[in-house]
Amino acid sequence: MIAPTRAMTVGPHTLGGGAPLVLIAGPCVIESEELALHTAEYLKGVTSRLHVPWIFKSSFDKANRSSIDAFRGPGIDLGLRILEKVRRAFDVPVTSDIHSVEHARACGPVLDLIQVPAFLCRQTDILVAAGSTGKPVNVKKGQFVAPDDMVMAARKIESTGNHSVAITERGAFFGYHNLVVDFRSLAIIRGHGYPLVFDATHSVQLPAAQGQCSGGDRAFIPILARAAVAAGIDALFMETHPDPDQALCDGPNSWPLDQLEELLKVLIDLDHVAKGK
Repeated sequence: MIAPTRAMTVGPHTLGGGAPLVLIAGPCVIESEELALHTAEYLKGVTSRLHVPWIFKSSFDKANRSSIDAFRGPGIDLGLRILEKVRRAFDVPVTSDIHSVEHARACGPVLDLIQVPAFLCRQTDILVAAGSTGKPVNVKKGQFVAPDDMVMAARKIESTGNHSVAITERGAFFGYHNLVVDFRSLAIIRGHGYPLVFDATHSVQLPAAQGQCSGGDRAFIPILARAAVAAGIDALFMETHPDPDQALCDGPNSWPLDQLEELLKVLIDLDHVAKGK
């Protein structure tokens, strides 16, 4: 049995502390209110049937797209209104990523979990602003950062008095246009006690590999997800879409919505074994 990390609360769910696996899932970006609500409704059905704690994730602004012409999302005002609608309609905690101090201040009253993107995991002002909201914070490990060094990012958030901090592994740069996951990093991060999240979809991303946008290979998502759950993660982050090949952002590394339930059934069993349930 794997020793539990510390526990933190996100809405009605416990993340860490040996609690069951939490799913953080939704479309990469808010393409429309209709898509957000449709995806959330489907995810609500799946997670209710399988009794999986679930947090809805979708971005109101993808500020780090490869191209100036790439779709970024609806922006913060409309995006937060859509996330609040999802939250109320399906009684689900919601999360989105922030890219500035101003984002943190605006998102604090709406989001149940503040996400700090991997590329911004060393930005002190953003980390402190996220912590100052008083909401739980999930900070993604930079593709360029060693797992031990994420403790420093967590401590910046904790300097505000907010100790509800989770850390997400999402792969490391391996040459150009490629990421790899060193599964030793999961043990290293959880060894510091922070609730541990694994991003199974961004870990198969091929950054900027398609010139104007990133590529990816979603066929590897189940393999990495199974390995991470067996290693004792507390939450699984997955971007999912009804039609990934038509998604406006990160389609190549998004998991098809209609295949999620089958994969989750396997992951639930692995989670029970890993946590000695």
